[in-house]
Amino acid sequence: MNSITASFDAAAPANDDLVQDGLQIRQTRADPSAQPLPTRRLLAFSTLWMPLAAVEVPLSTYVPPLYAGAFGLSLGTVGLIFLFARLWDAVIDPGIGILSDRTRSRFGRRRPWIFAGAWIFAFGAVGVFLPPAWFGPLEFSAALFTLYLGYSMMATPYSAWSGELSAAYHERTRVASYGQGLMSVALLLALVVPSLLAQRFAHEPRYQLASMGIMVFVLLAVALPFSLRALPEPASTAPPRGERTGFWRTTSLVLGEKLLIRVLASNFGIRLAQGTRTALFVFFVAHYMGSPAWAPALFLLQYVFGIIACPIWLAIGRRIGKGRAAVAGELTQVAINFALLLVTPGAWPLLLLLTVSQGLAQGSGNLMLRAIVADVADSHRLKTGHERTGLFYSVFSLSDKAALAVAVGIALPLIGWLGFDPREVNPPEVLEHLKYVFALGPVIGHIISASIIHGFPLDEKRHAEIRDSLTARESGASVSAPTT
Repeated sequence: MNSITASFDAAAPANDDLVQDGLQIRQTRADPSAQPLPTRRLLAFSTLWMPLAAVEVPLSTYVPPLYAGAFGLSLGTVGLIFLFARLWDAVIDPGIGILSDRTRSRFGRRRPWIFAGAWIFAFGAVGVFLPPAWFGPLEFSAALFTLYLGYSMMATPYSAWSGELSAAYHERTRVASYGQGLMSVALLLALVVPSLLAQRFAHEPRYQLASMGIMVFVLLAVALPFSLRALPEPASTAPPRGERTGFWRTTSLVLGEKLLIRVLASNFGIRLAQGTRTALFVFFVAHYMGSPAWAPALFLLQYVFGIIACPIWLAIGRRIGKGRAAVAGELTQVAINFALLLVTPGAWPLLLLLTVSQGLAQGSGNLMLRAIVADVADSHRLKTGHERTGLFYSVFSLSDKAALAVAVGIALPLIGWLGFDPREVNPPEVLEHLKYVFALGPVIGHIISASIIHGFPLDEKRHAEIRDSLTARESGASVSAPTT
């Protein structure tokens, strides 16, 4: 872990005179970029991404078949439960974002939501991962809905808080880089641990389920106090004006923020590409390459290099700007996926090379766009006087979930329509169809993303103008807002 943080810090400027008396952080309004956050505290703050990321792999990959086996639920019933739970998760995100923006307490705006959400998350996780023998569809649904409620109550305010930690253009990329790196570490654990458990408890699905839950509980118990105490929560500089924001008003606010819509659409393209690749990865390795046992190892290899890539893309973003770095990352992914067309059965060296390359490029666009959301929130606050960082990050999360759902909904029926059947021995022409969808499906998503975010006007210079205007207005001066 020390080598990882050293790599991040090599891409960041020195933090001279940053920390005094523990949590006292000097911030210069006129030049916020001169004050990077202390490395150890930023690392501690970012640890909460680990339990949030670690629960995703079990819920999407391992929990459904285990419930179908251990509790006798049909796959159709389990699928419907997860579908409605995901819809519930998506619906509540914007509401939580709005409410956390409006919250005022002596503990801050975001902390109360994260703390309360952690308990709800843990309570739901107990039901999902440590269920009693009498659990049926209704009980499982209630536990899963509770877990997702707690997840959203933590993740949405936490994302907003991450965007508010610094007003500096490049420092926000550094904050996002630490989060991305620790998410990759947690995903790595979530891939390794279940694989080991499947061998250790091959005929004990309840033990497998419980062990995965314990991993999530341990990460949450360690990360929550670290994260909540690591860094001070910035005070709101835009108190609420008593505006009541309903569904249609919220929708019009989001649709009226053109910069945000570009970021959301670009992120949707990235997640559509990633979701397509993930949905087809095991099928491609198992059936086209003919080696099912290699799929977990290639997943692990990709995530290992994803961890290594975070400081690299941080340095690239610092040099050329976040918008251009996002475009560069997406075009790199386009080239990698086109190269997959050259892979033939048995061409493992080429596939290994492309898997490593994919790992080095996979988080580039997500990283930059997540950091840009906070810049867009600054622009919005200058124009409207309202602080809506939580709302903006909630709809950013919504674009994630919607794109992943659409990717699965398109990719799997498409390869089925082209003749692929995972239960049968497929002829060579059908396997070629599988390869083309696996390679070219993500290409389309990455091209869409790059074309949308290309030429994004909110660069480092424009953001500095916005921050100067906000500082002047909040100190009582009258400075005209730059046009974005």
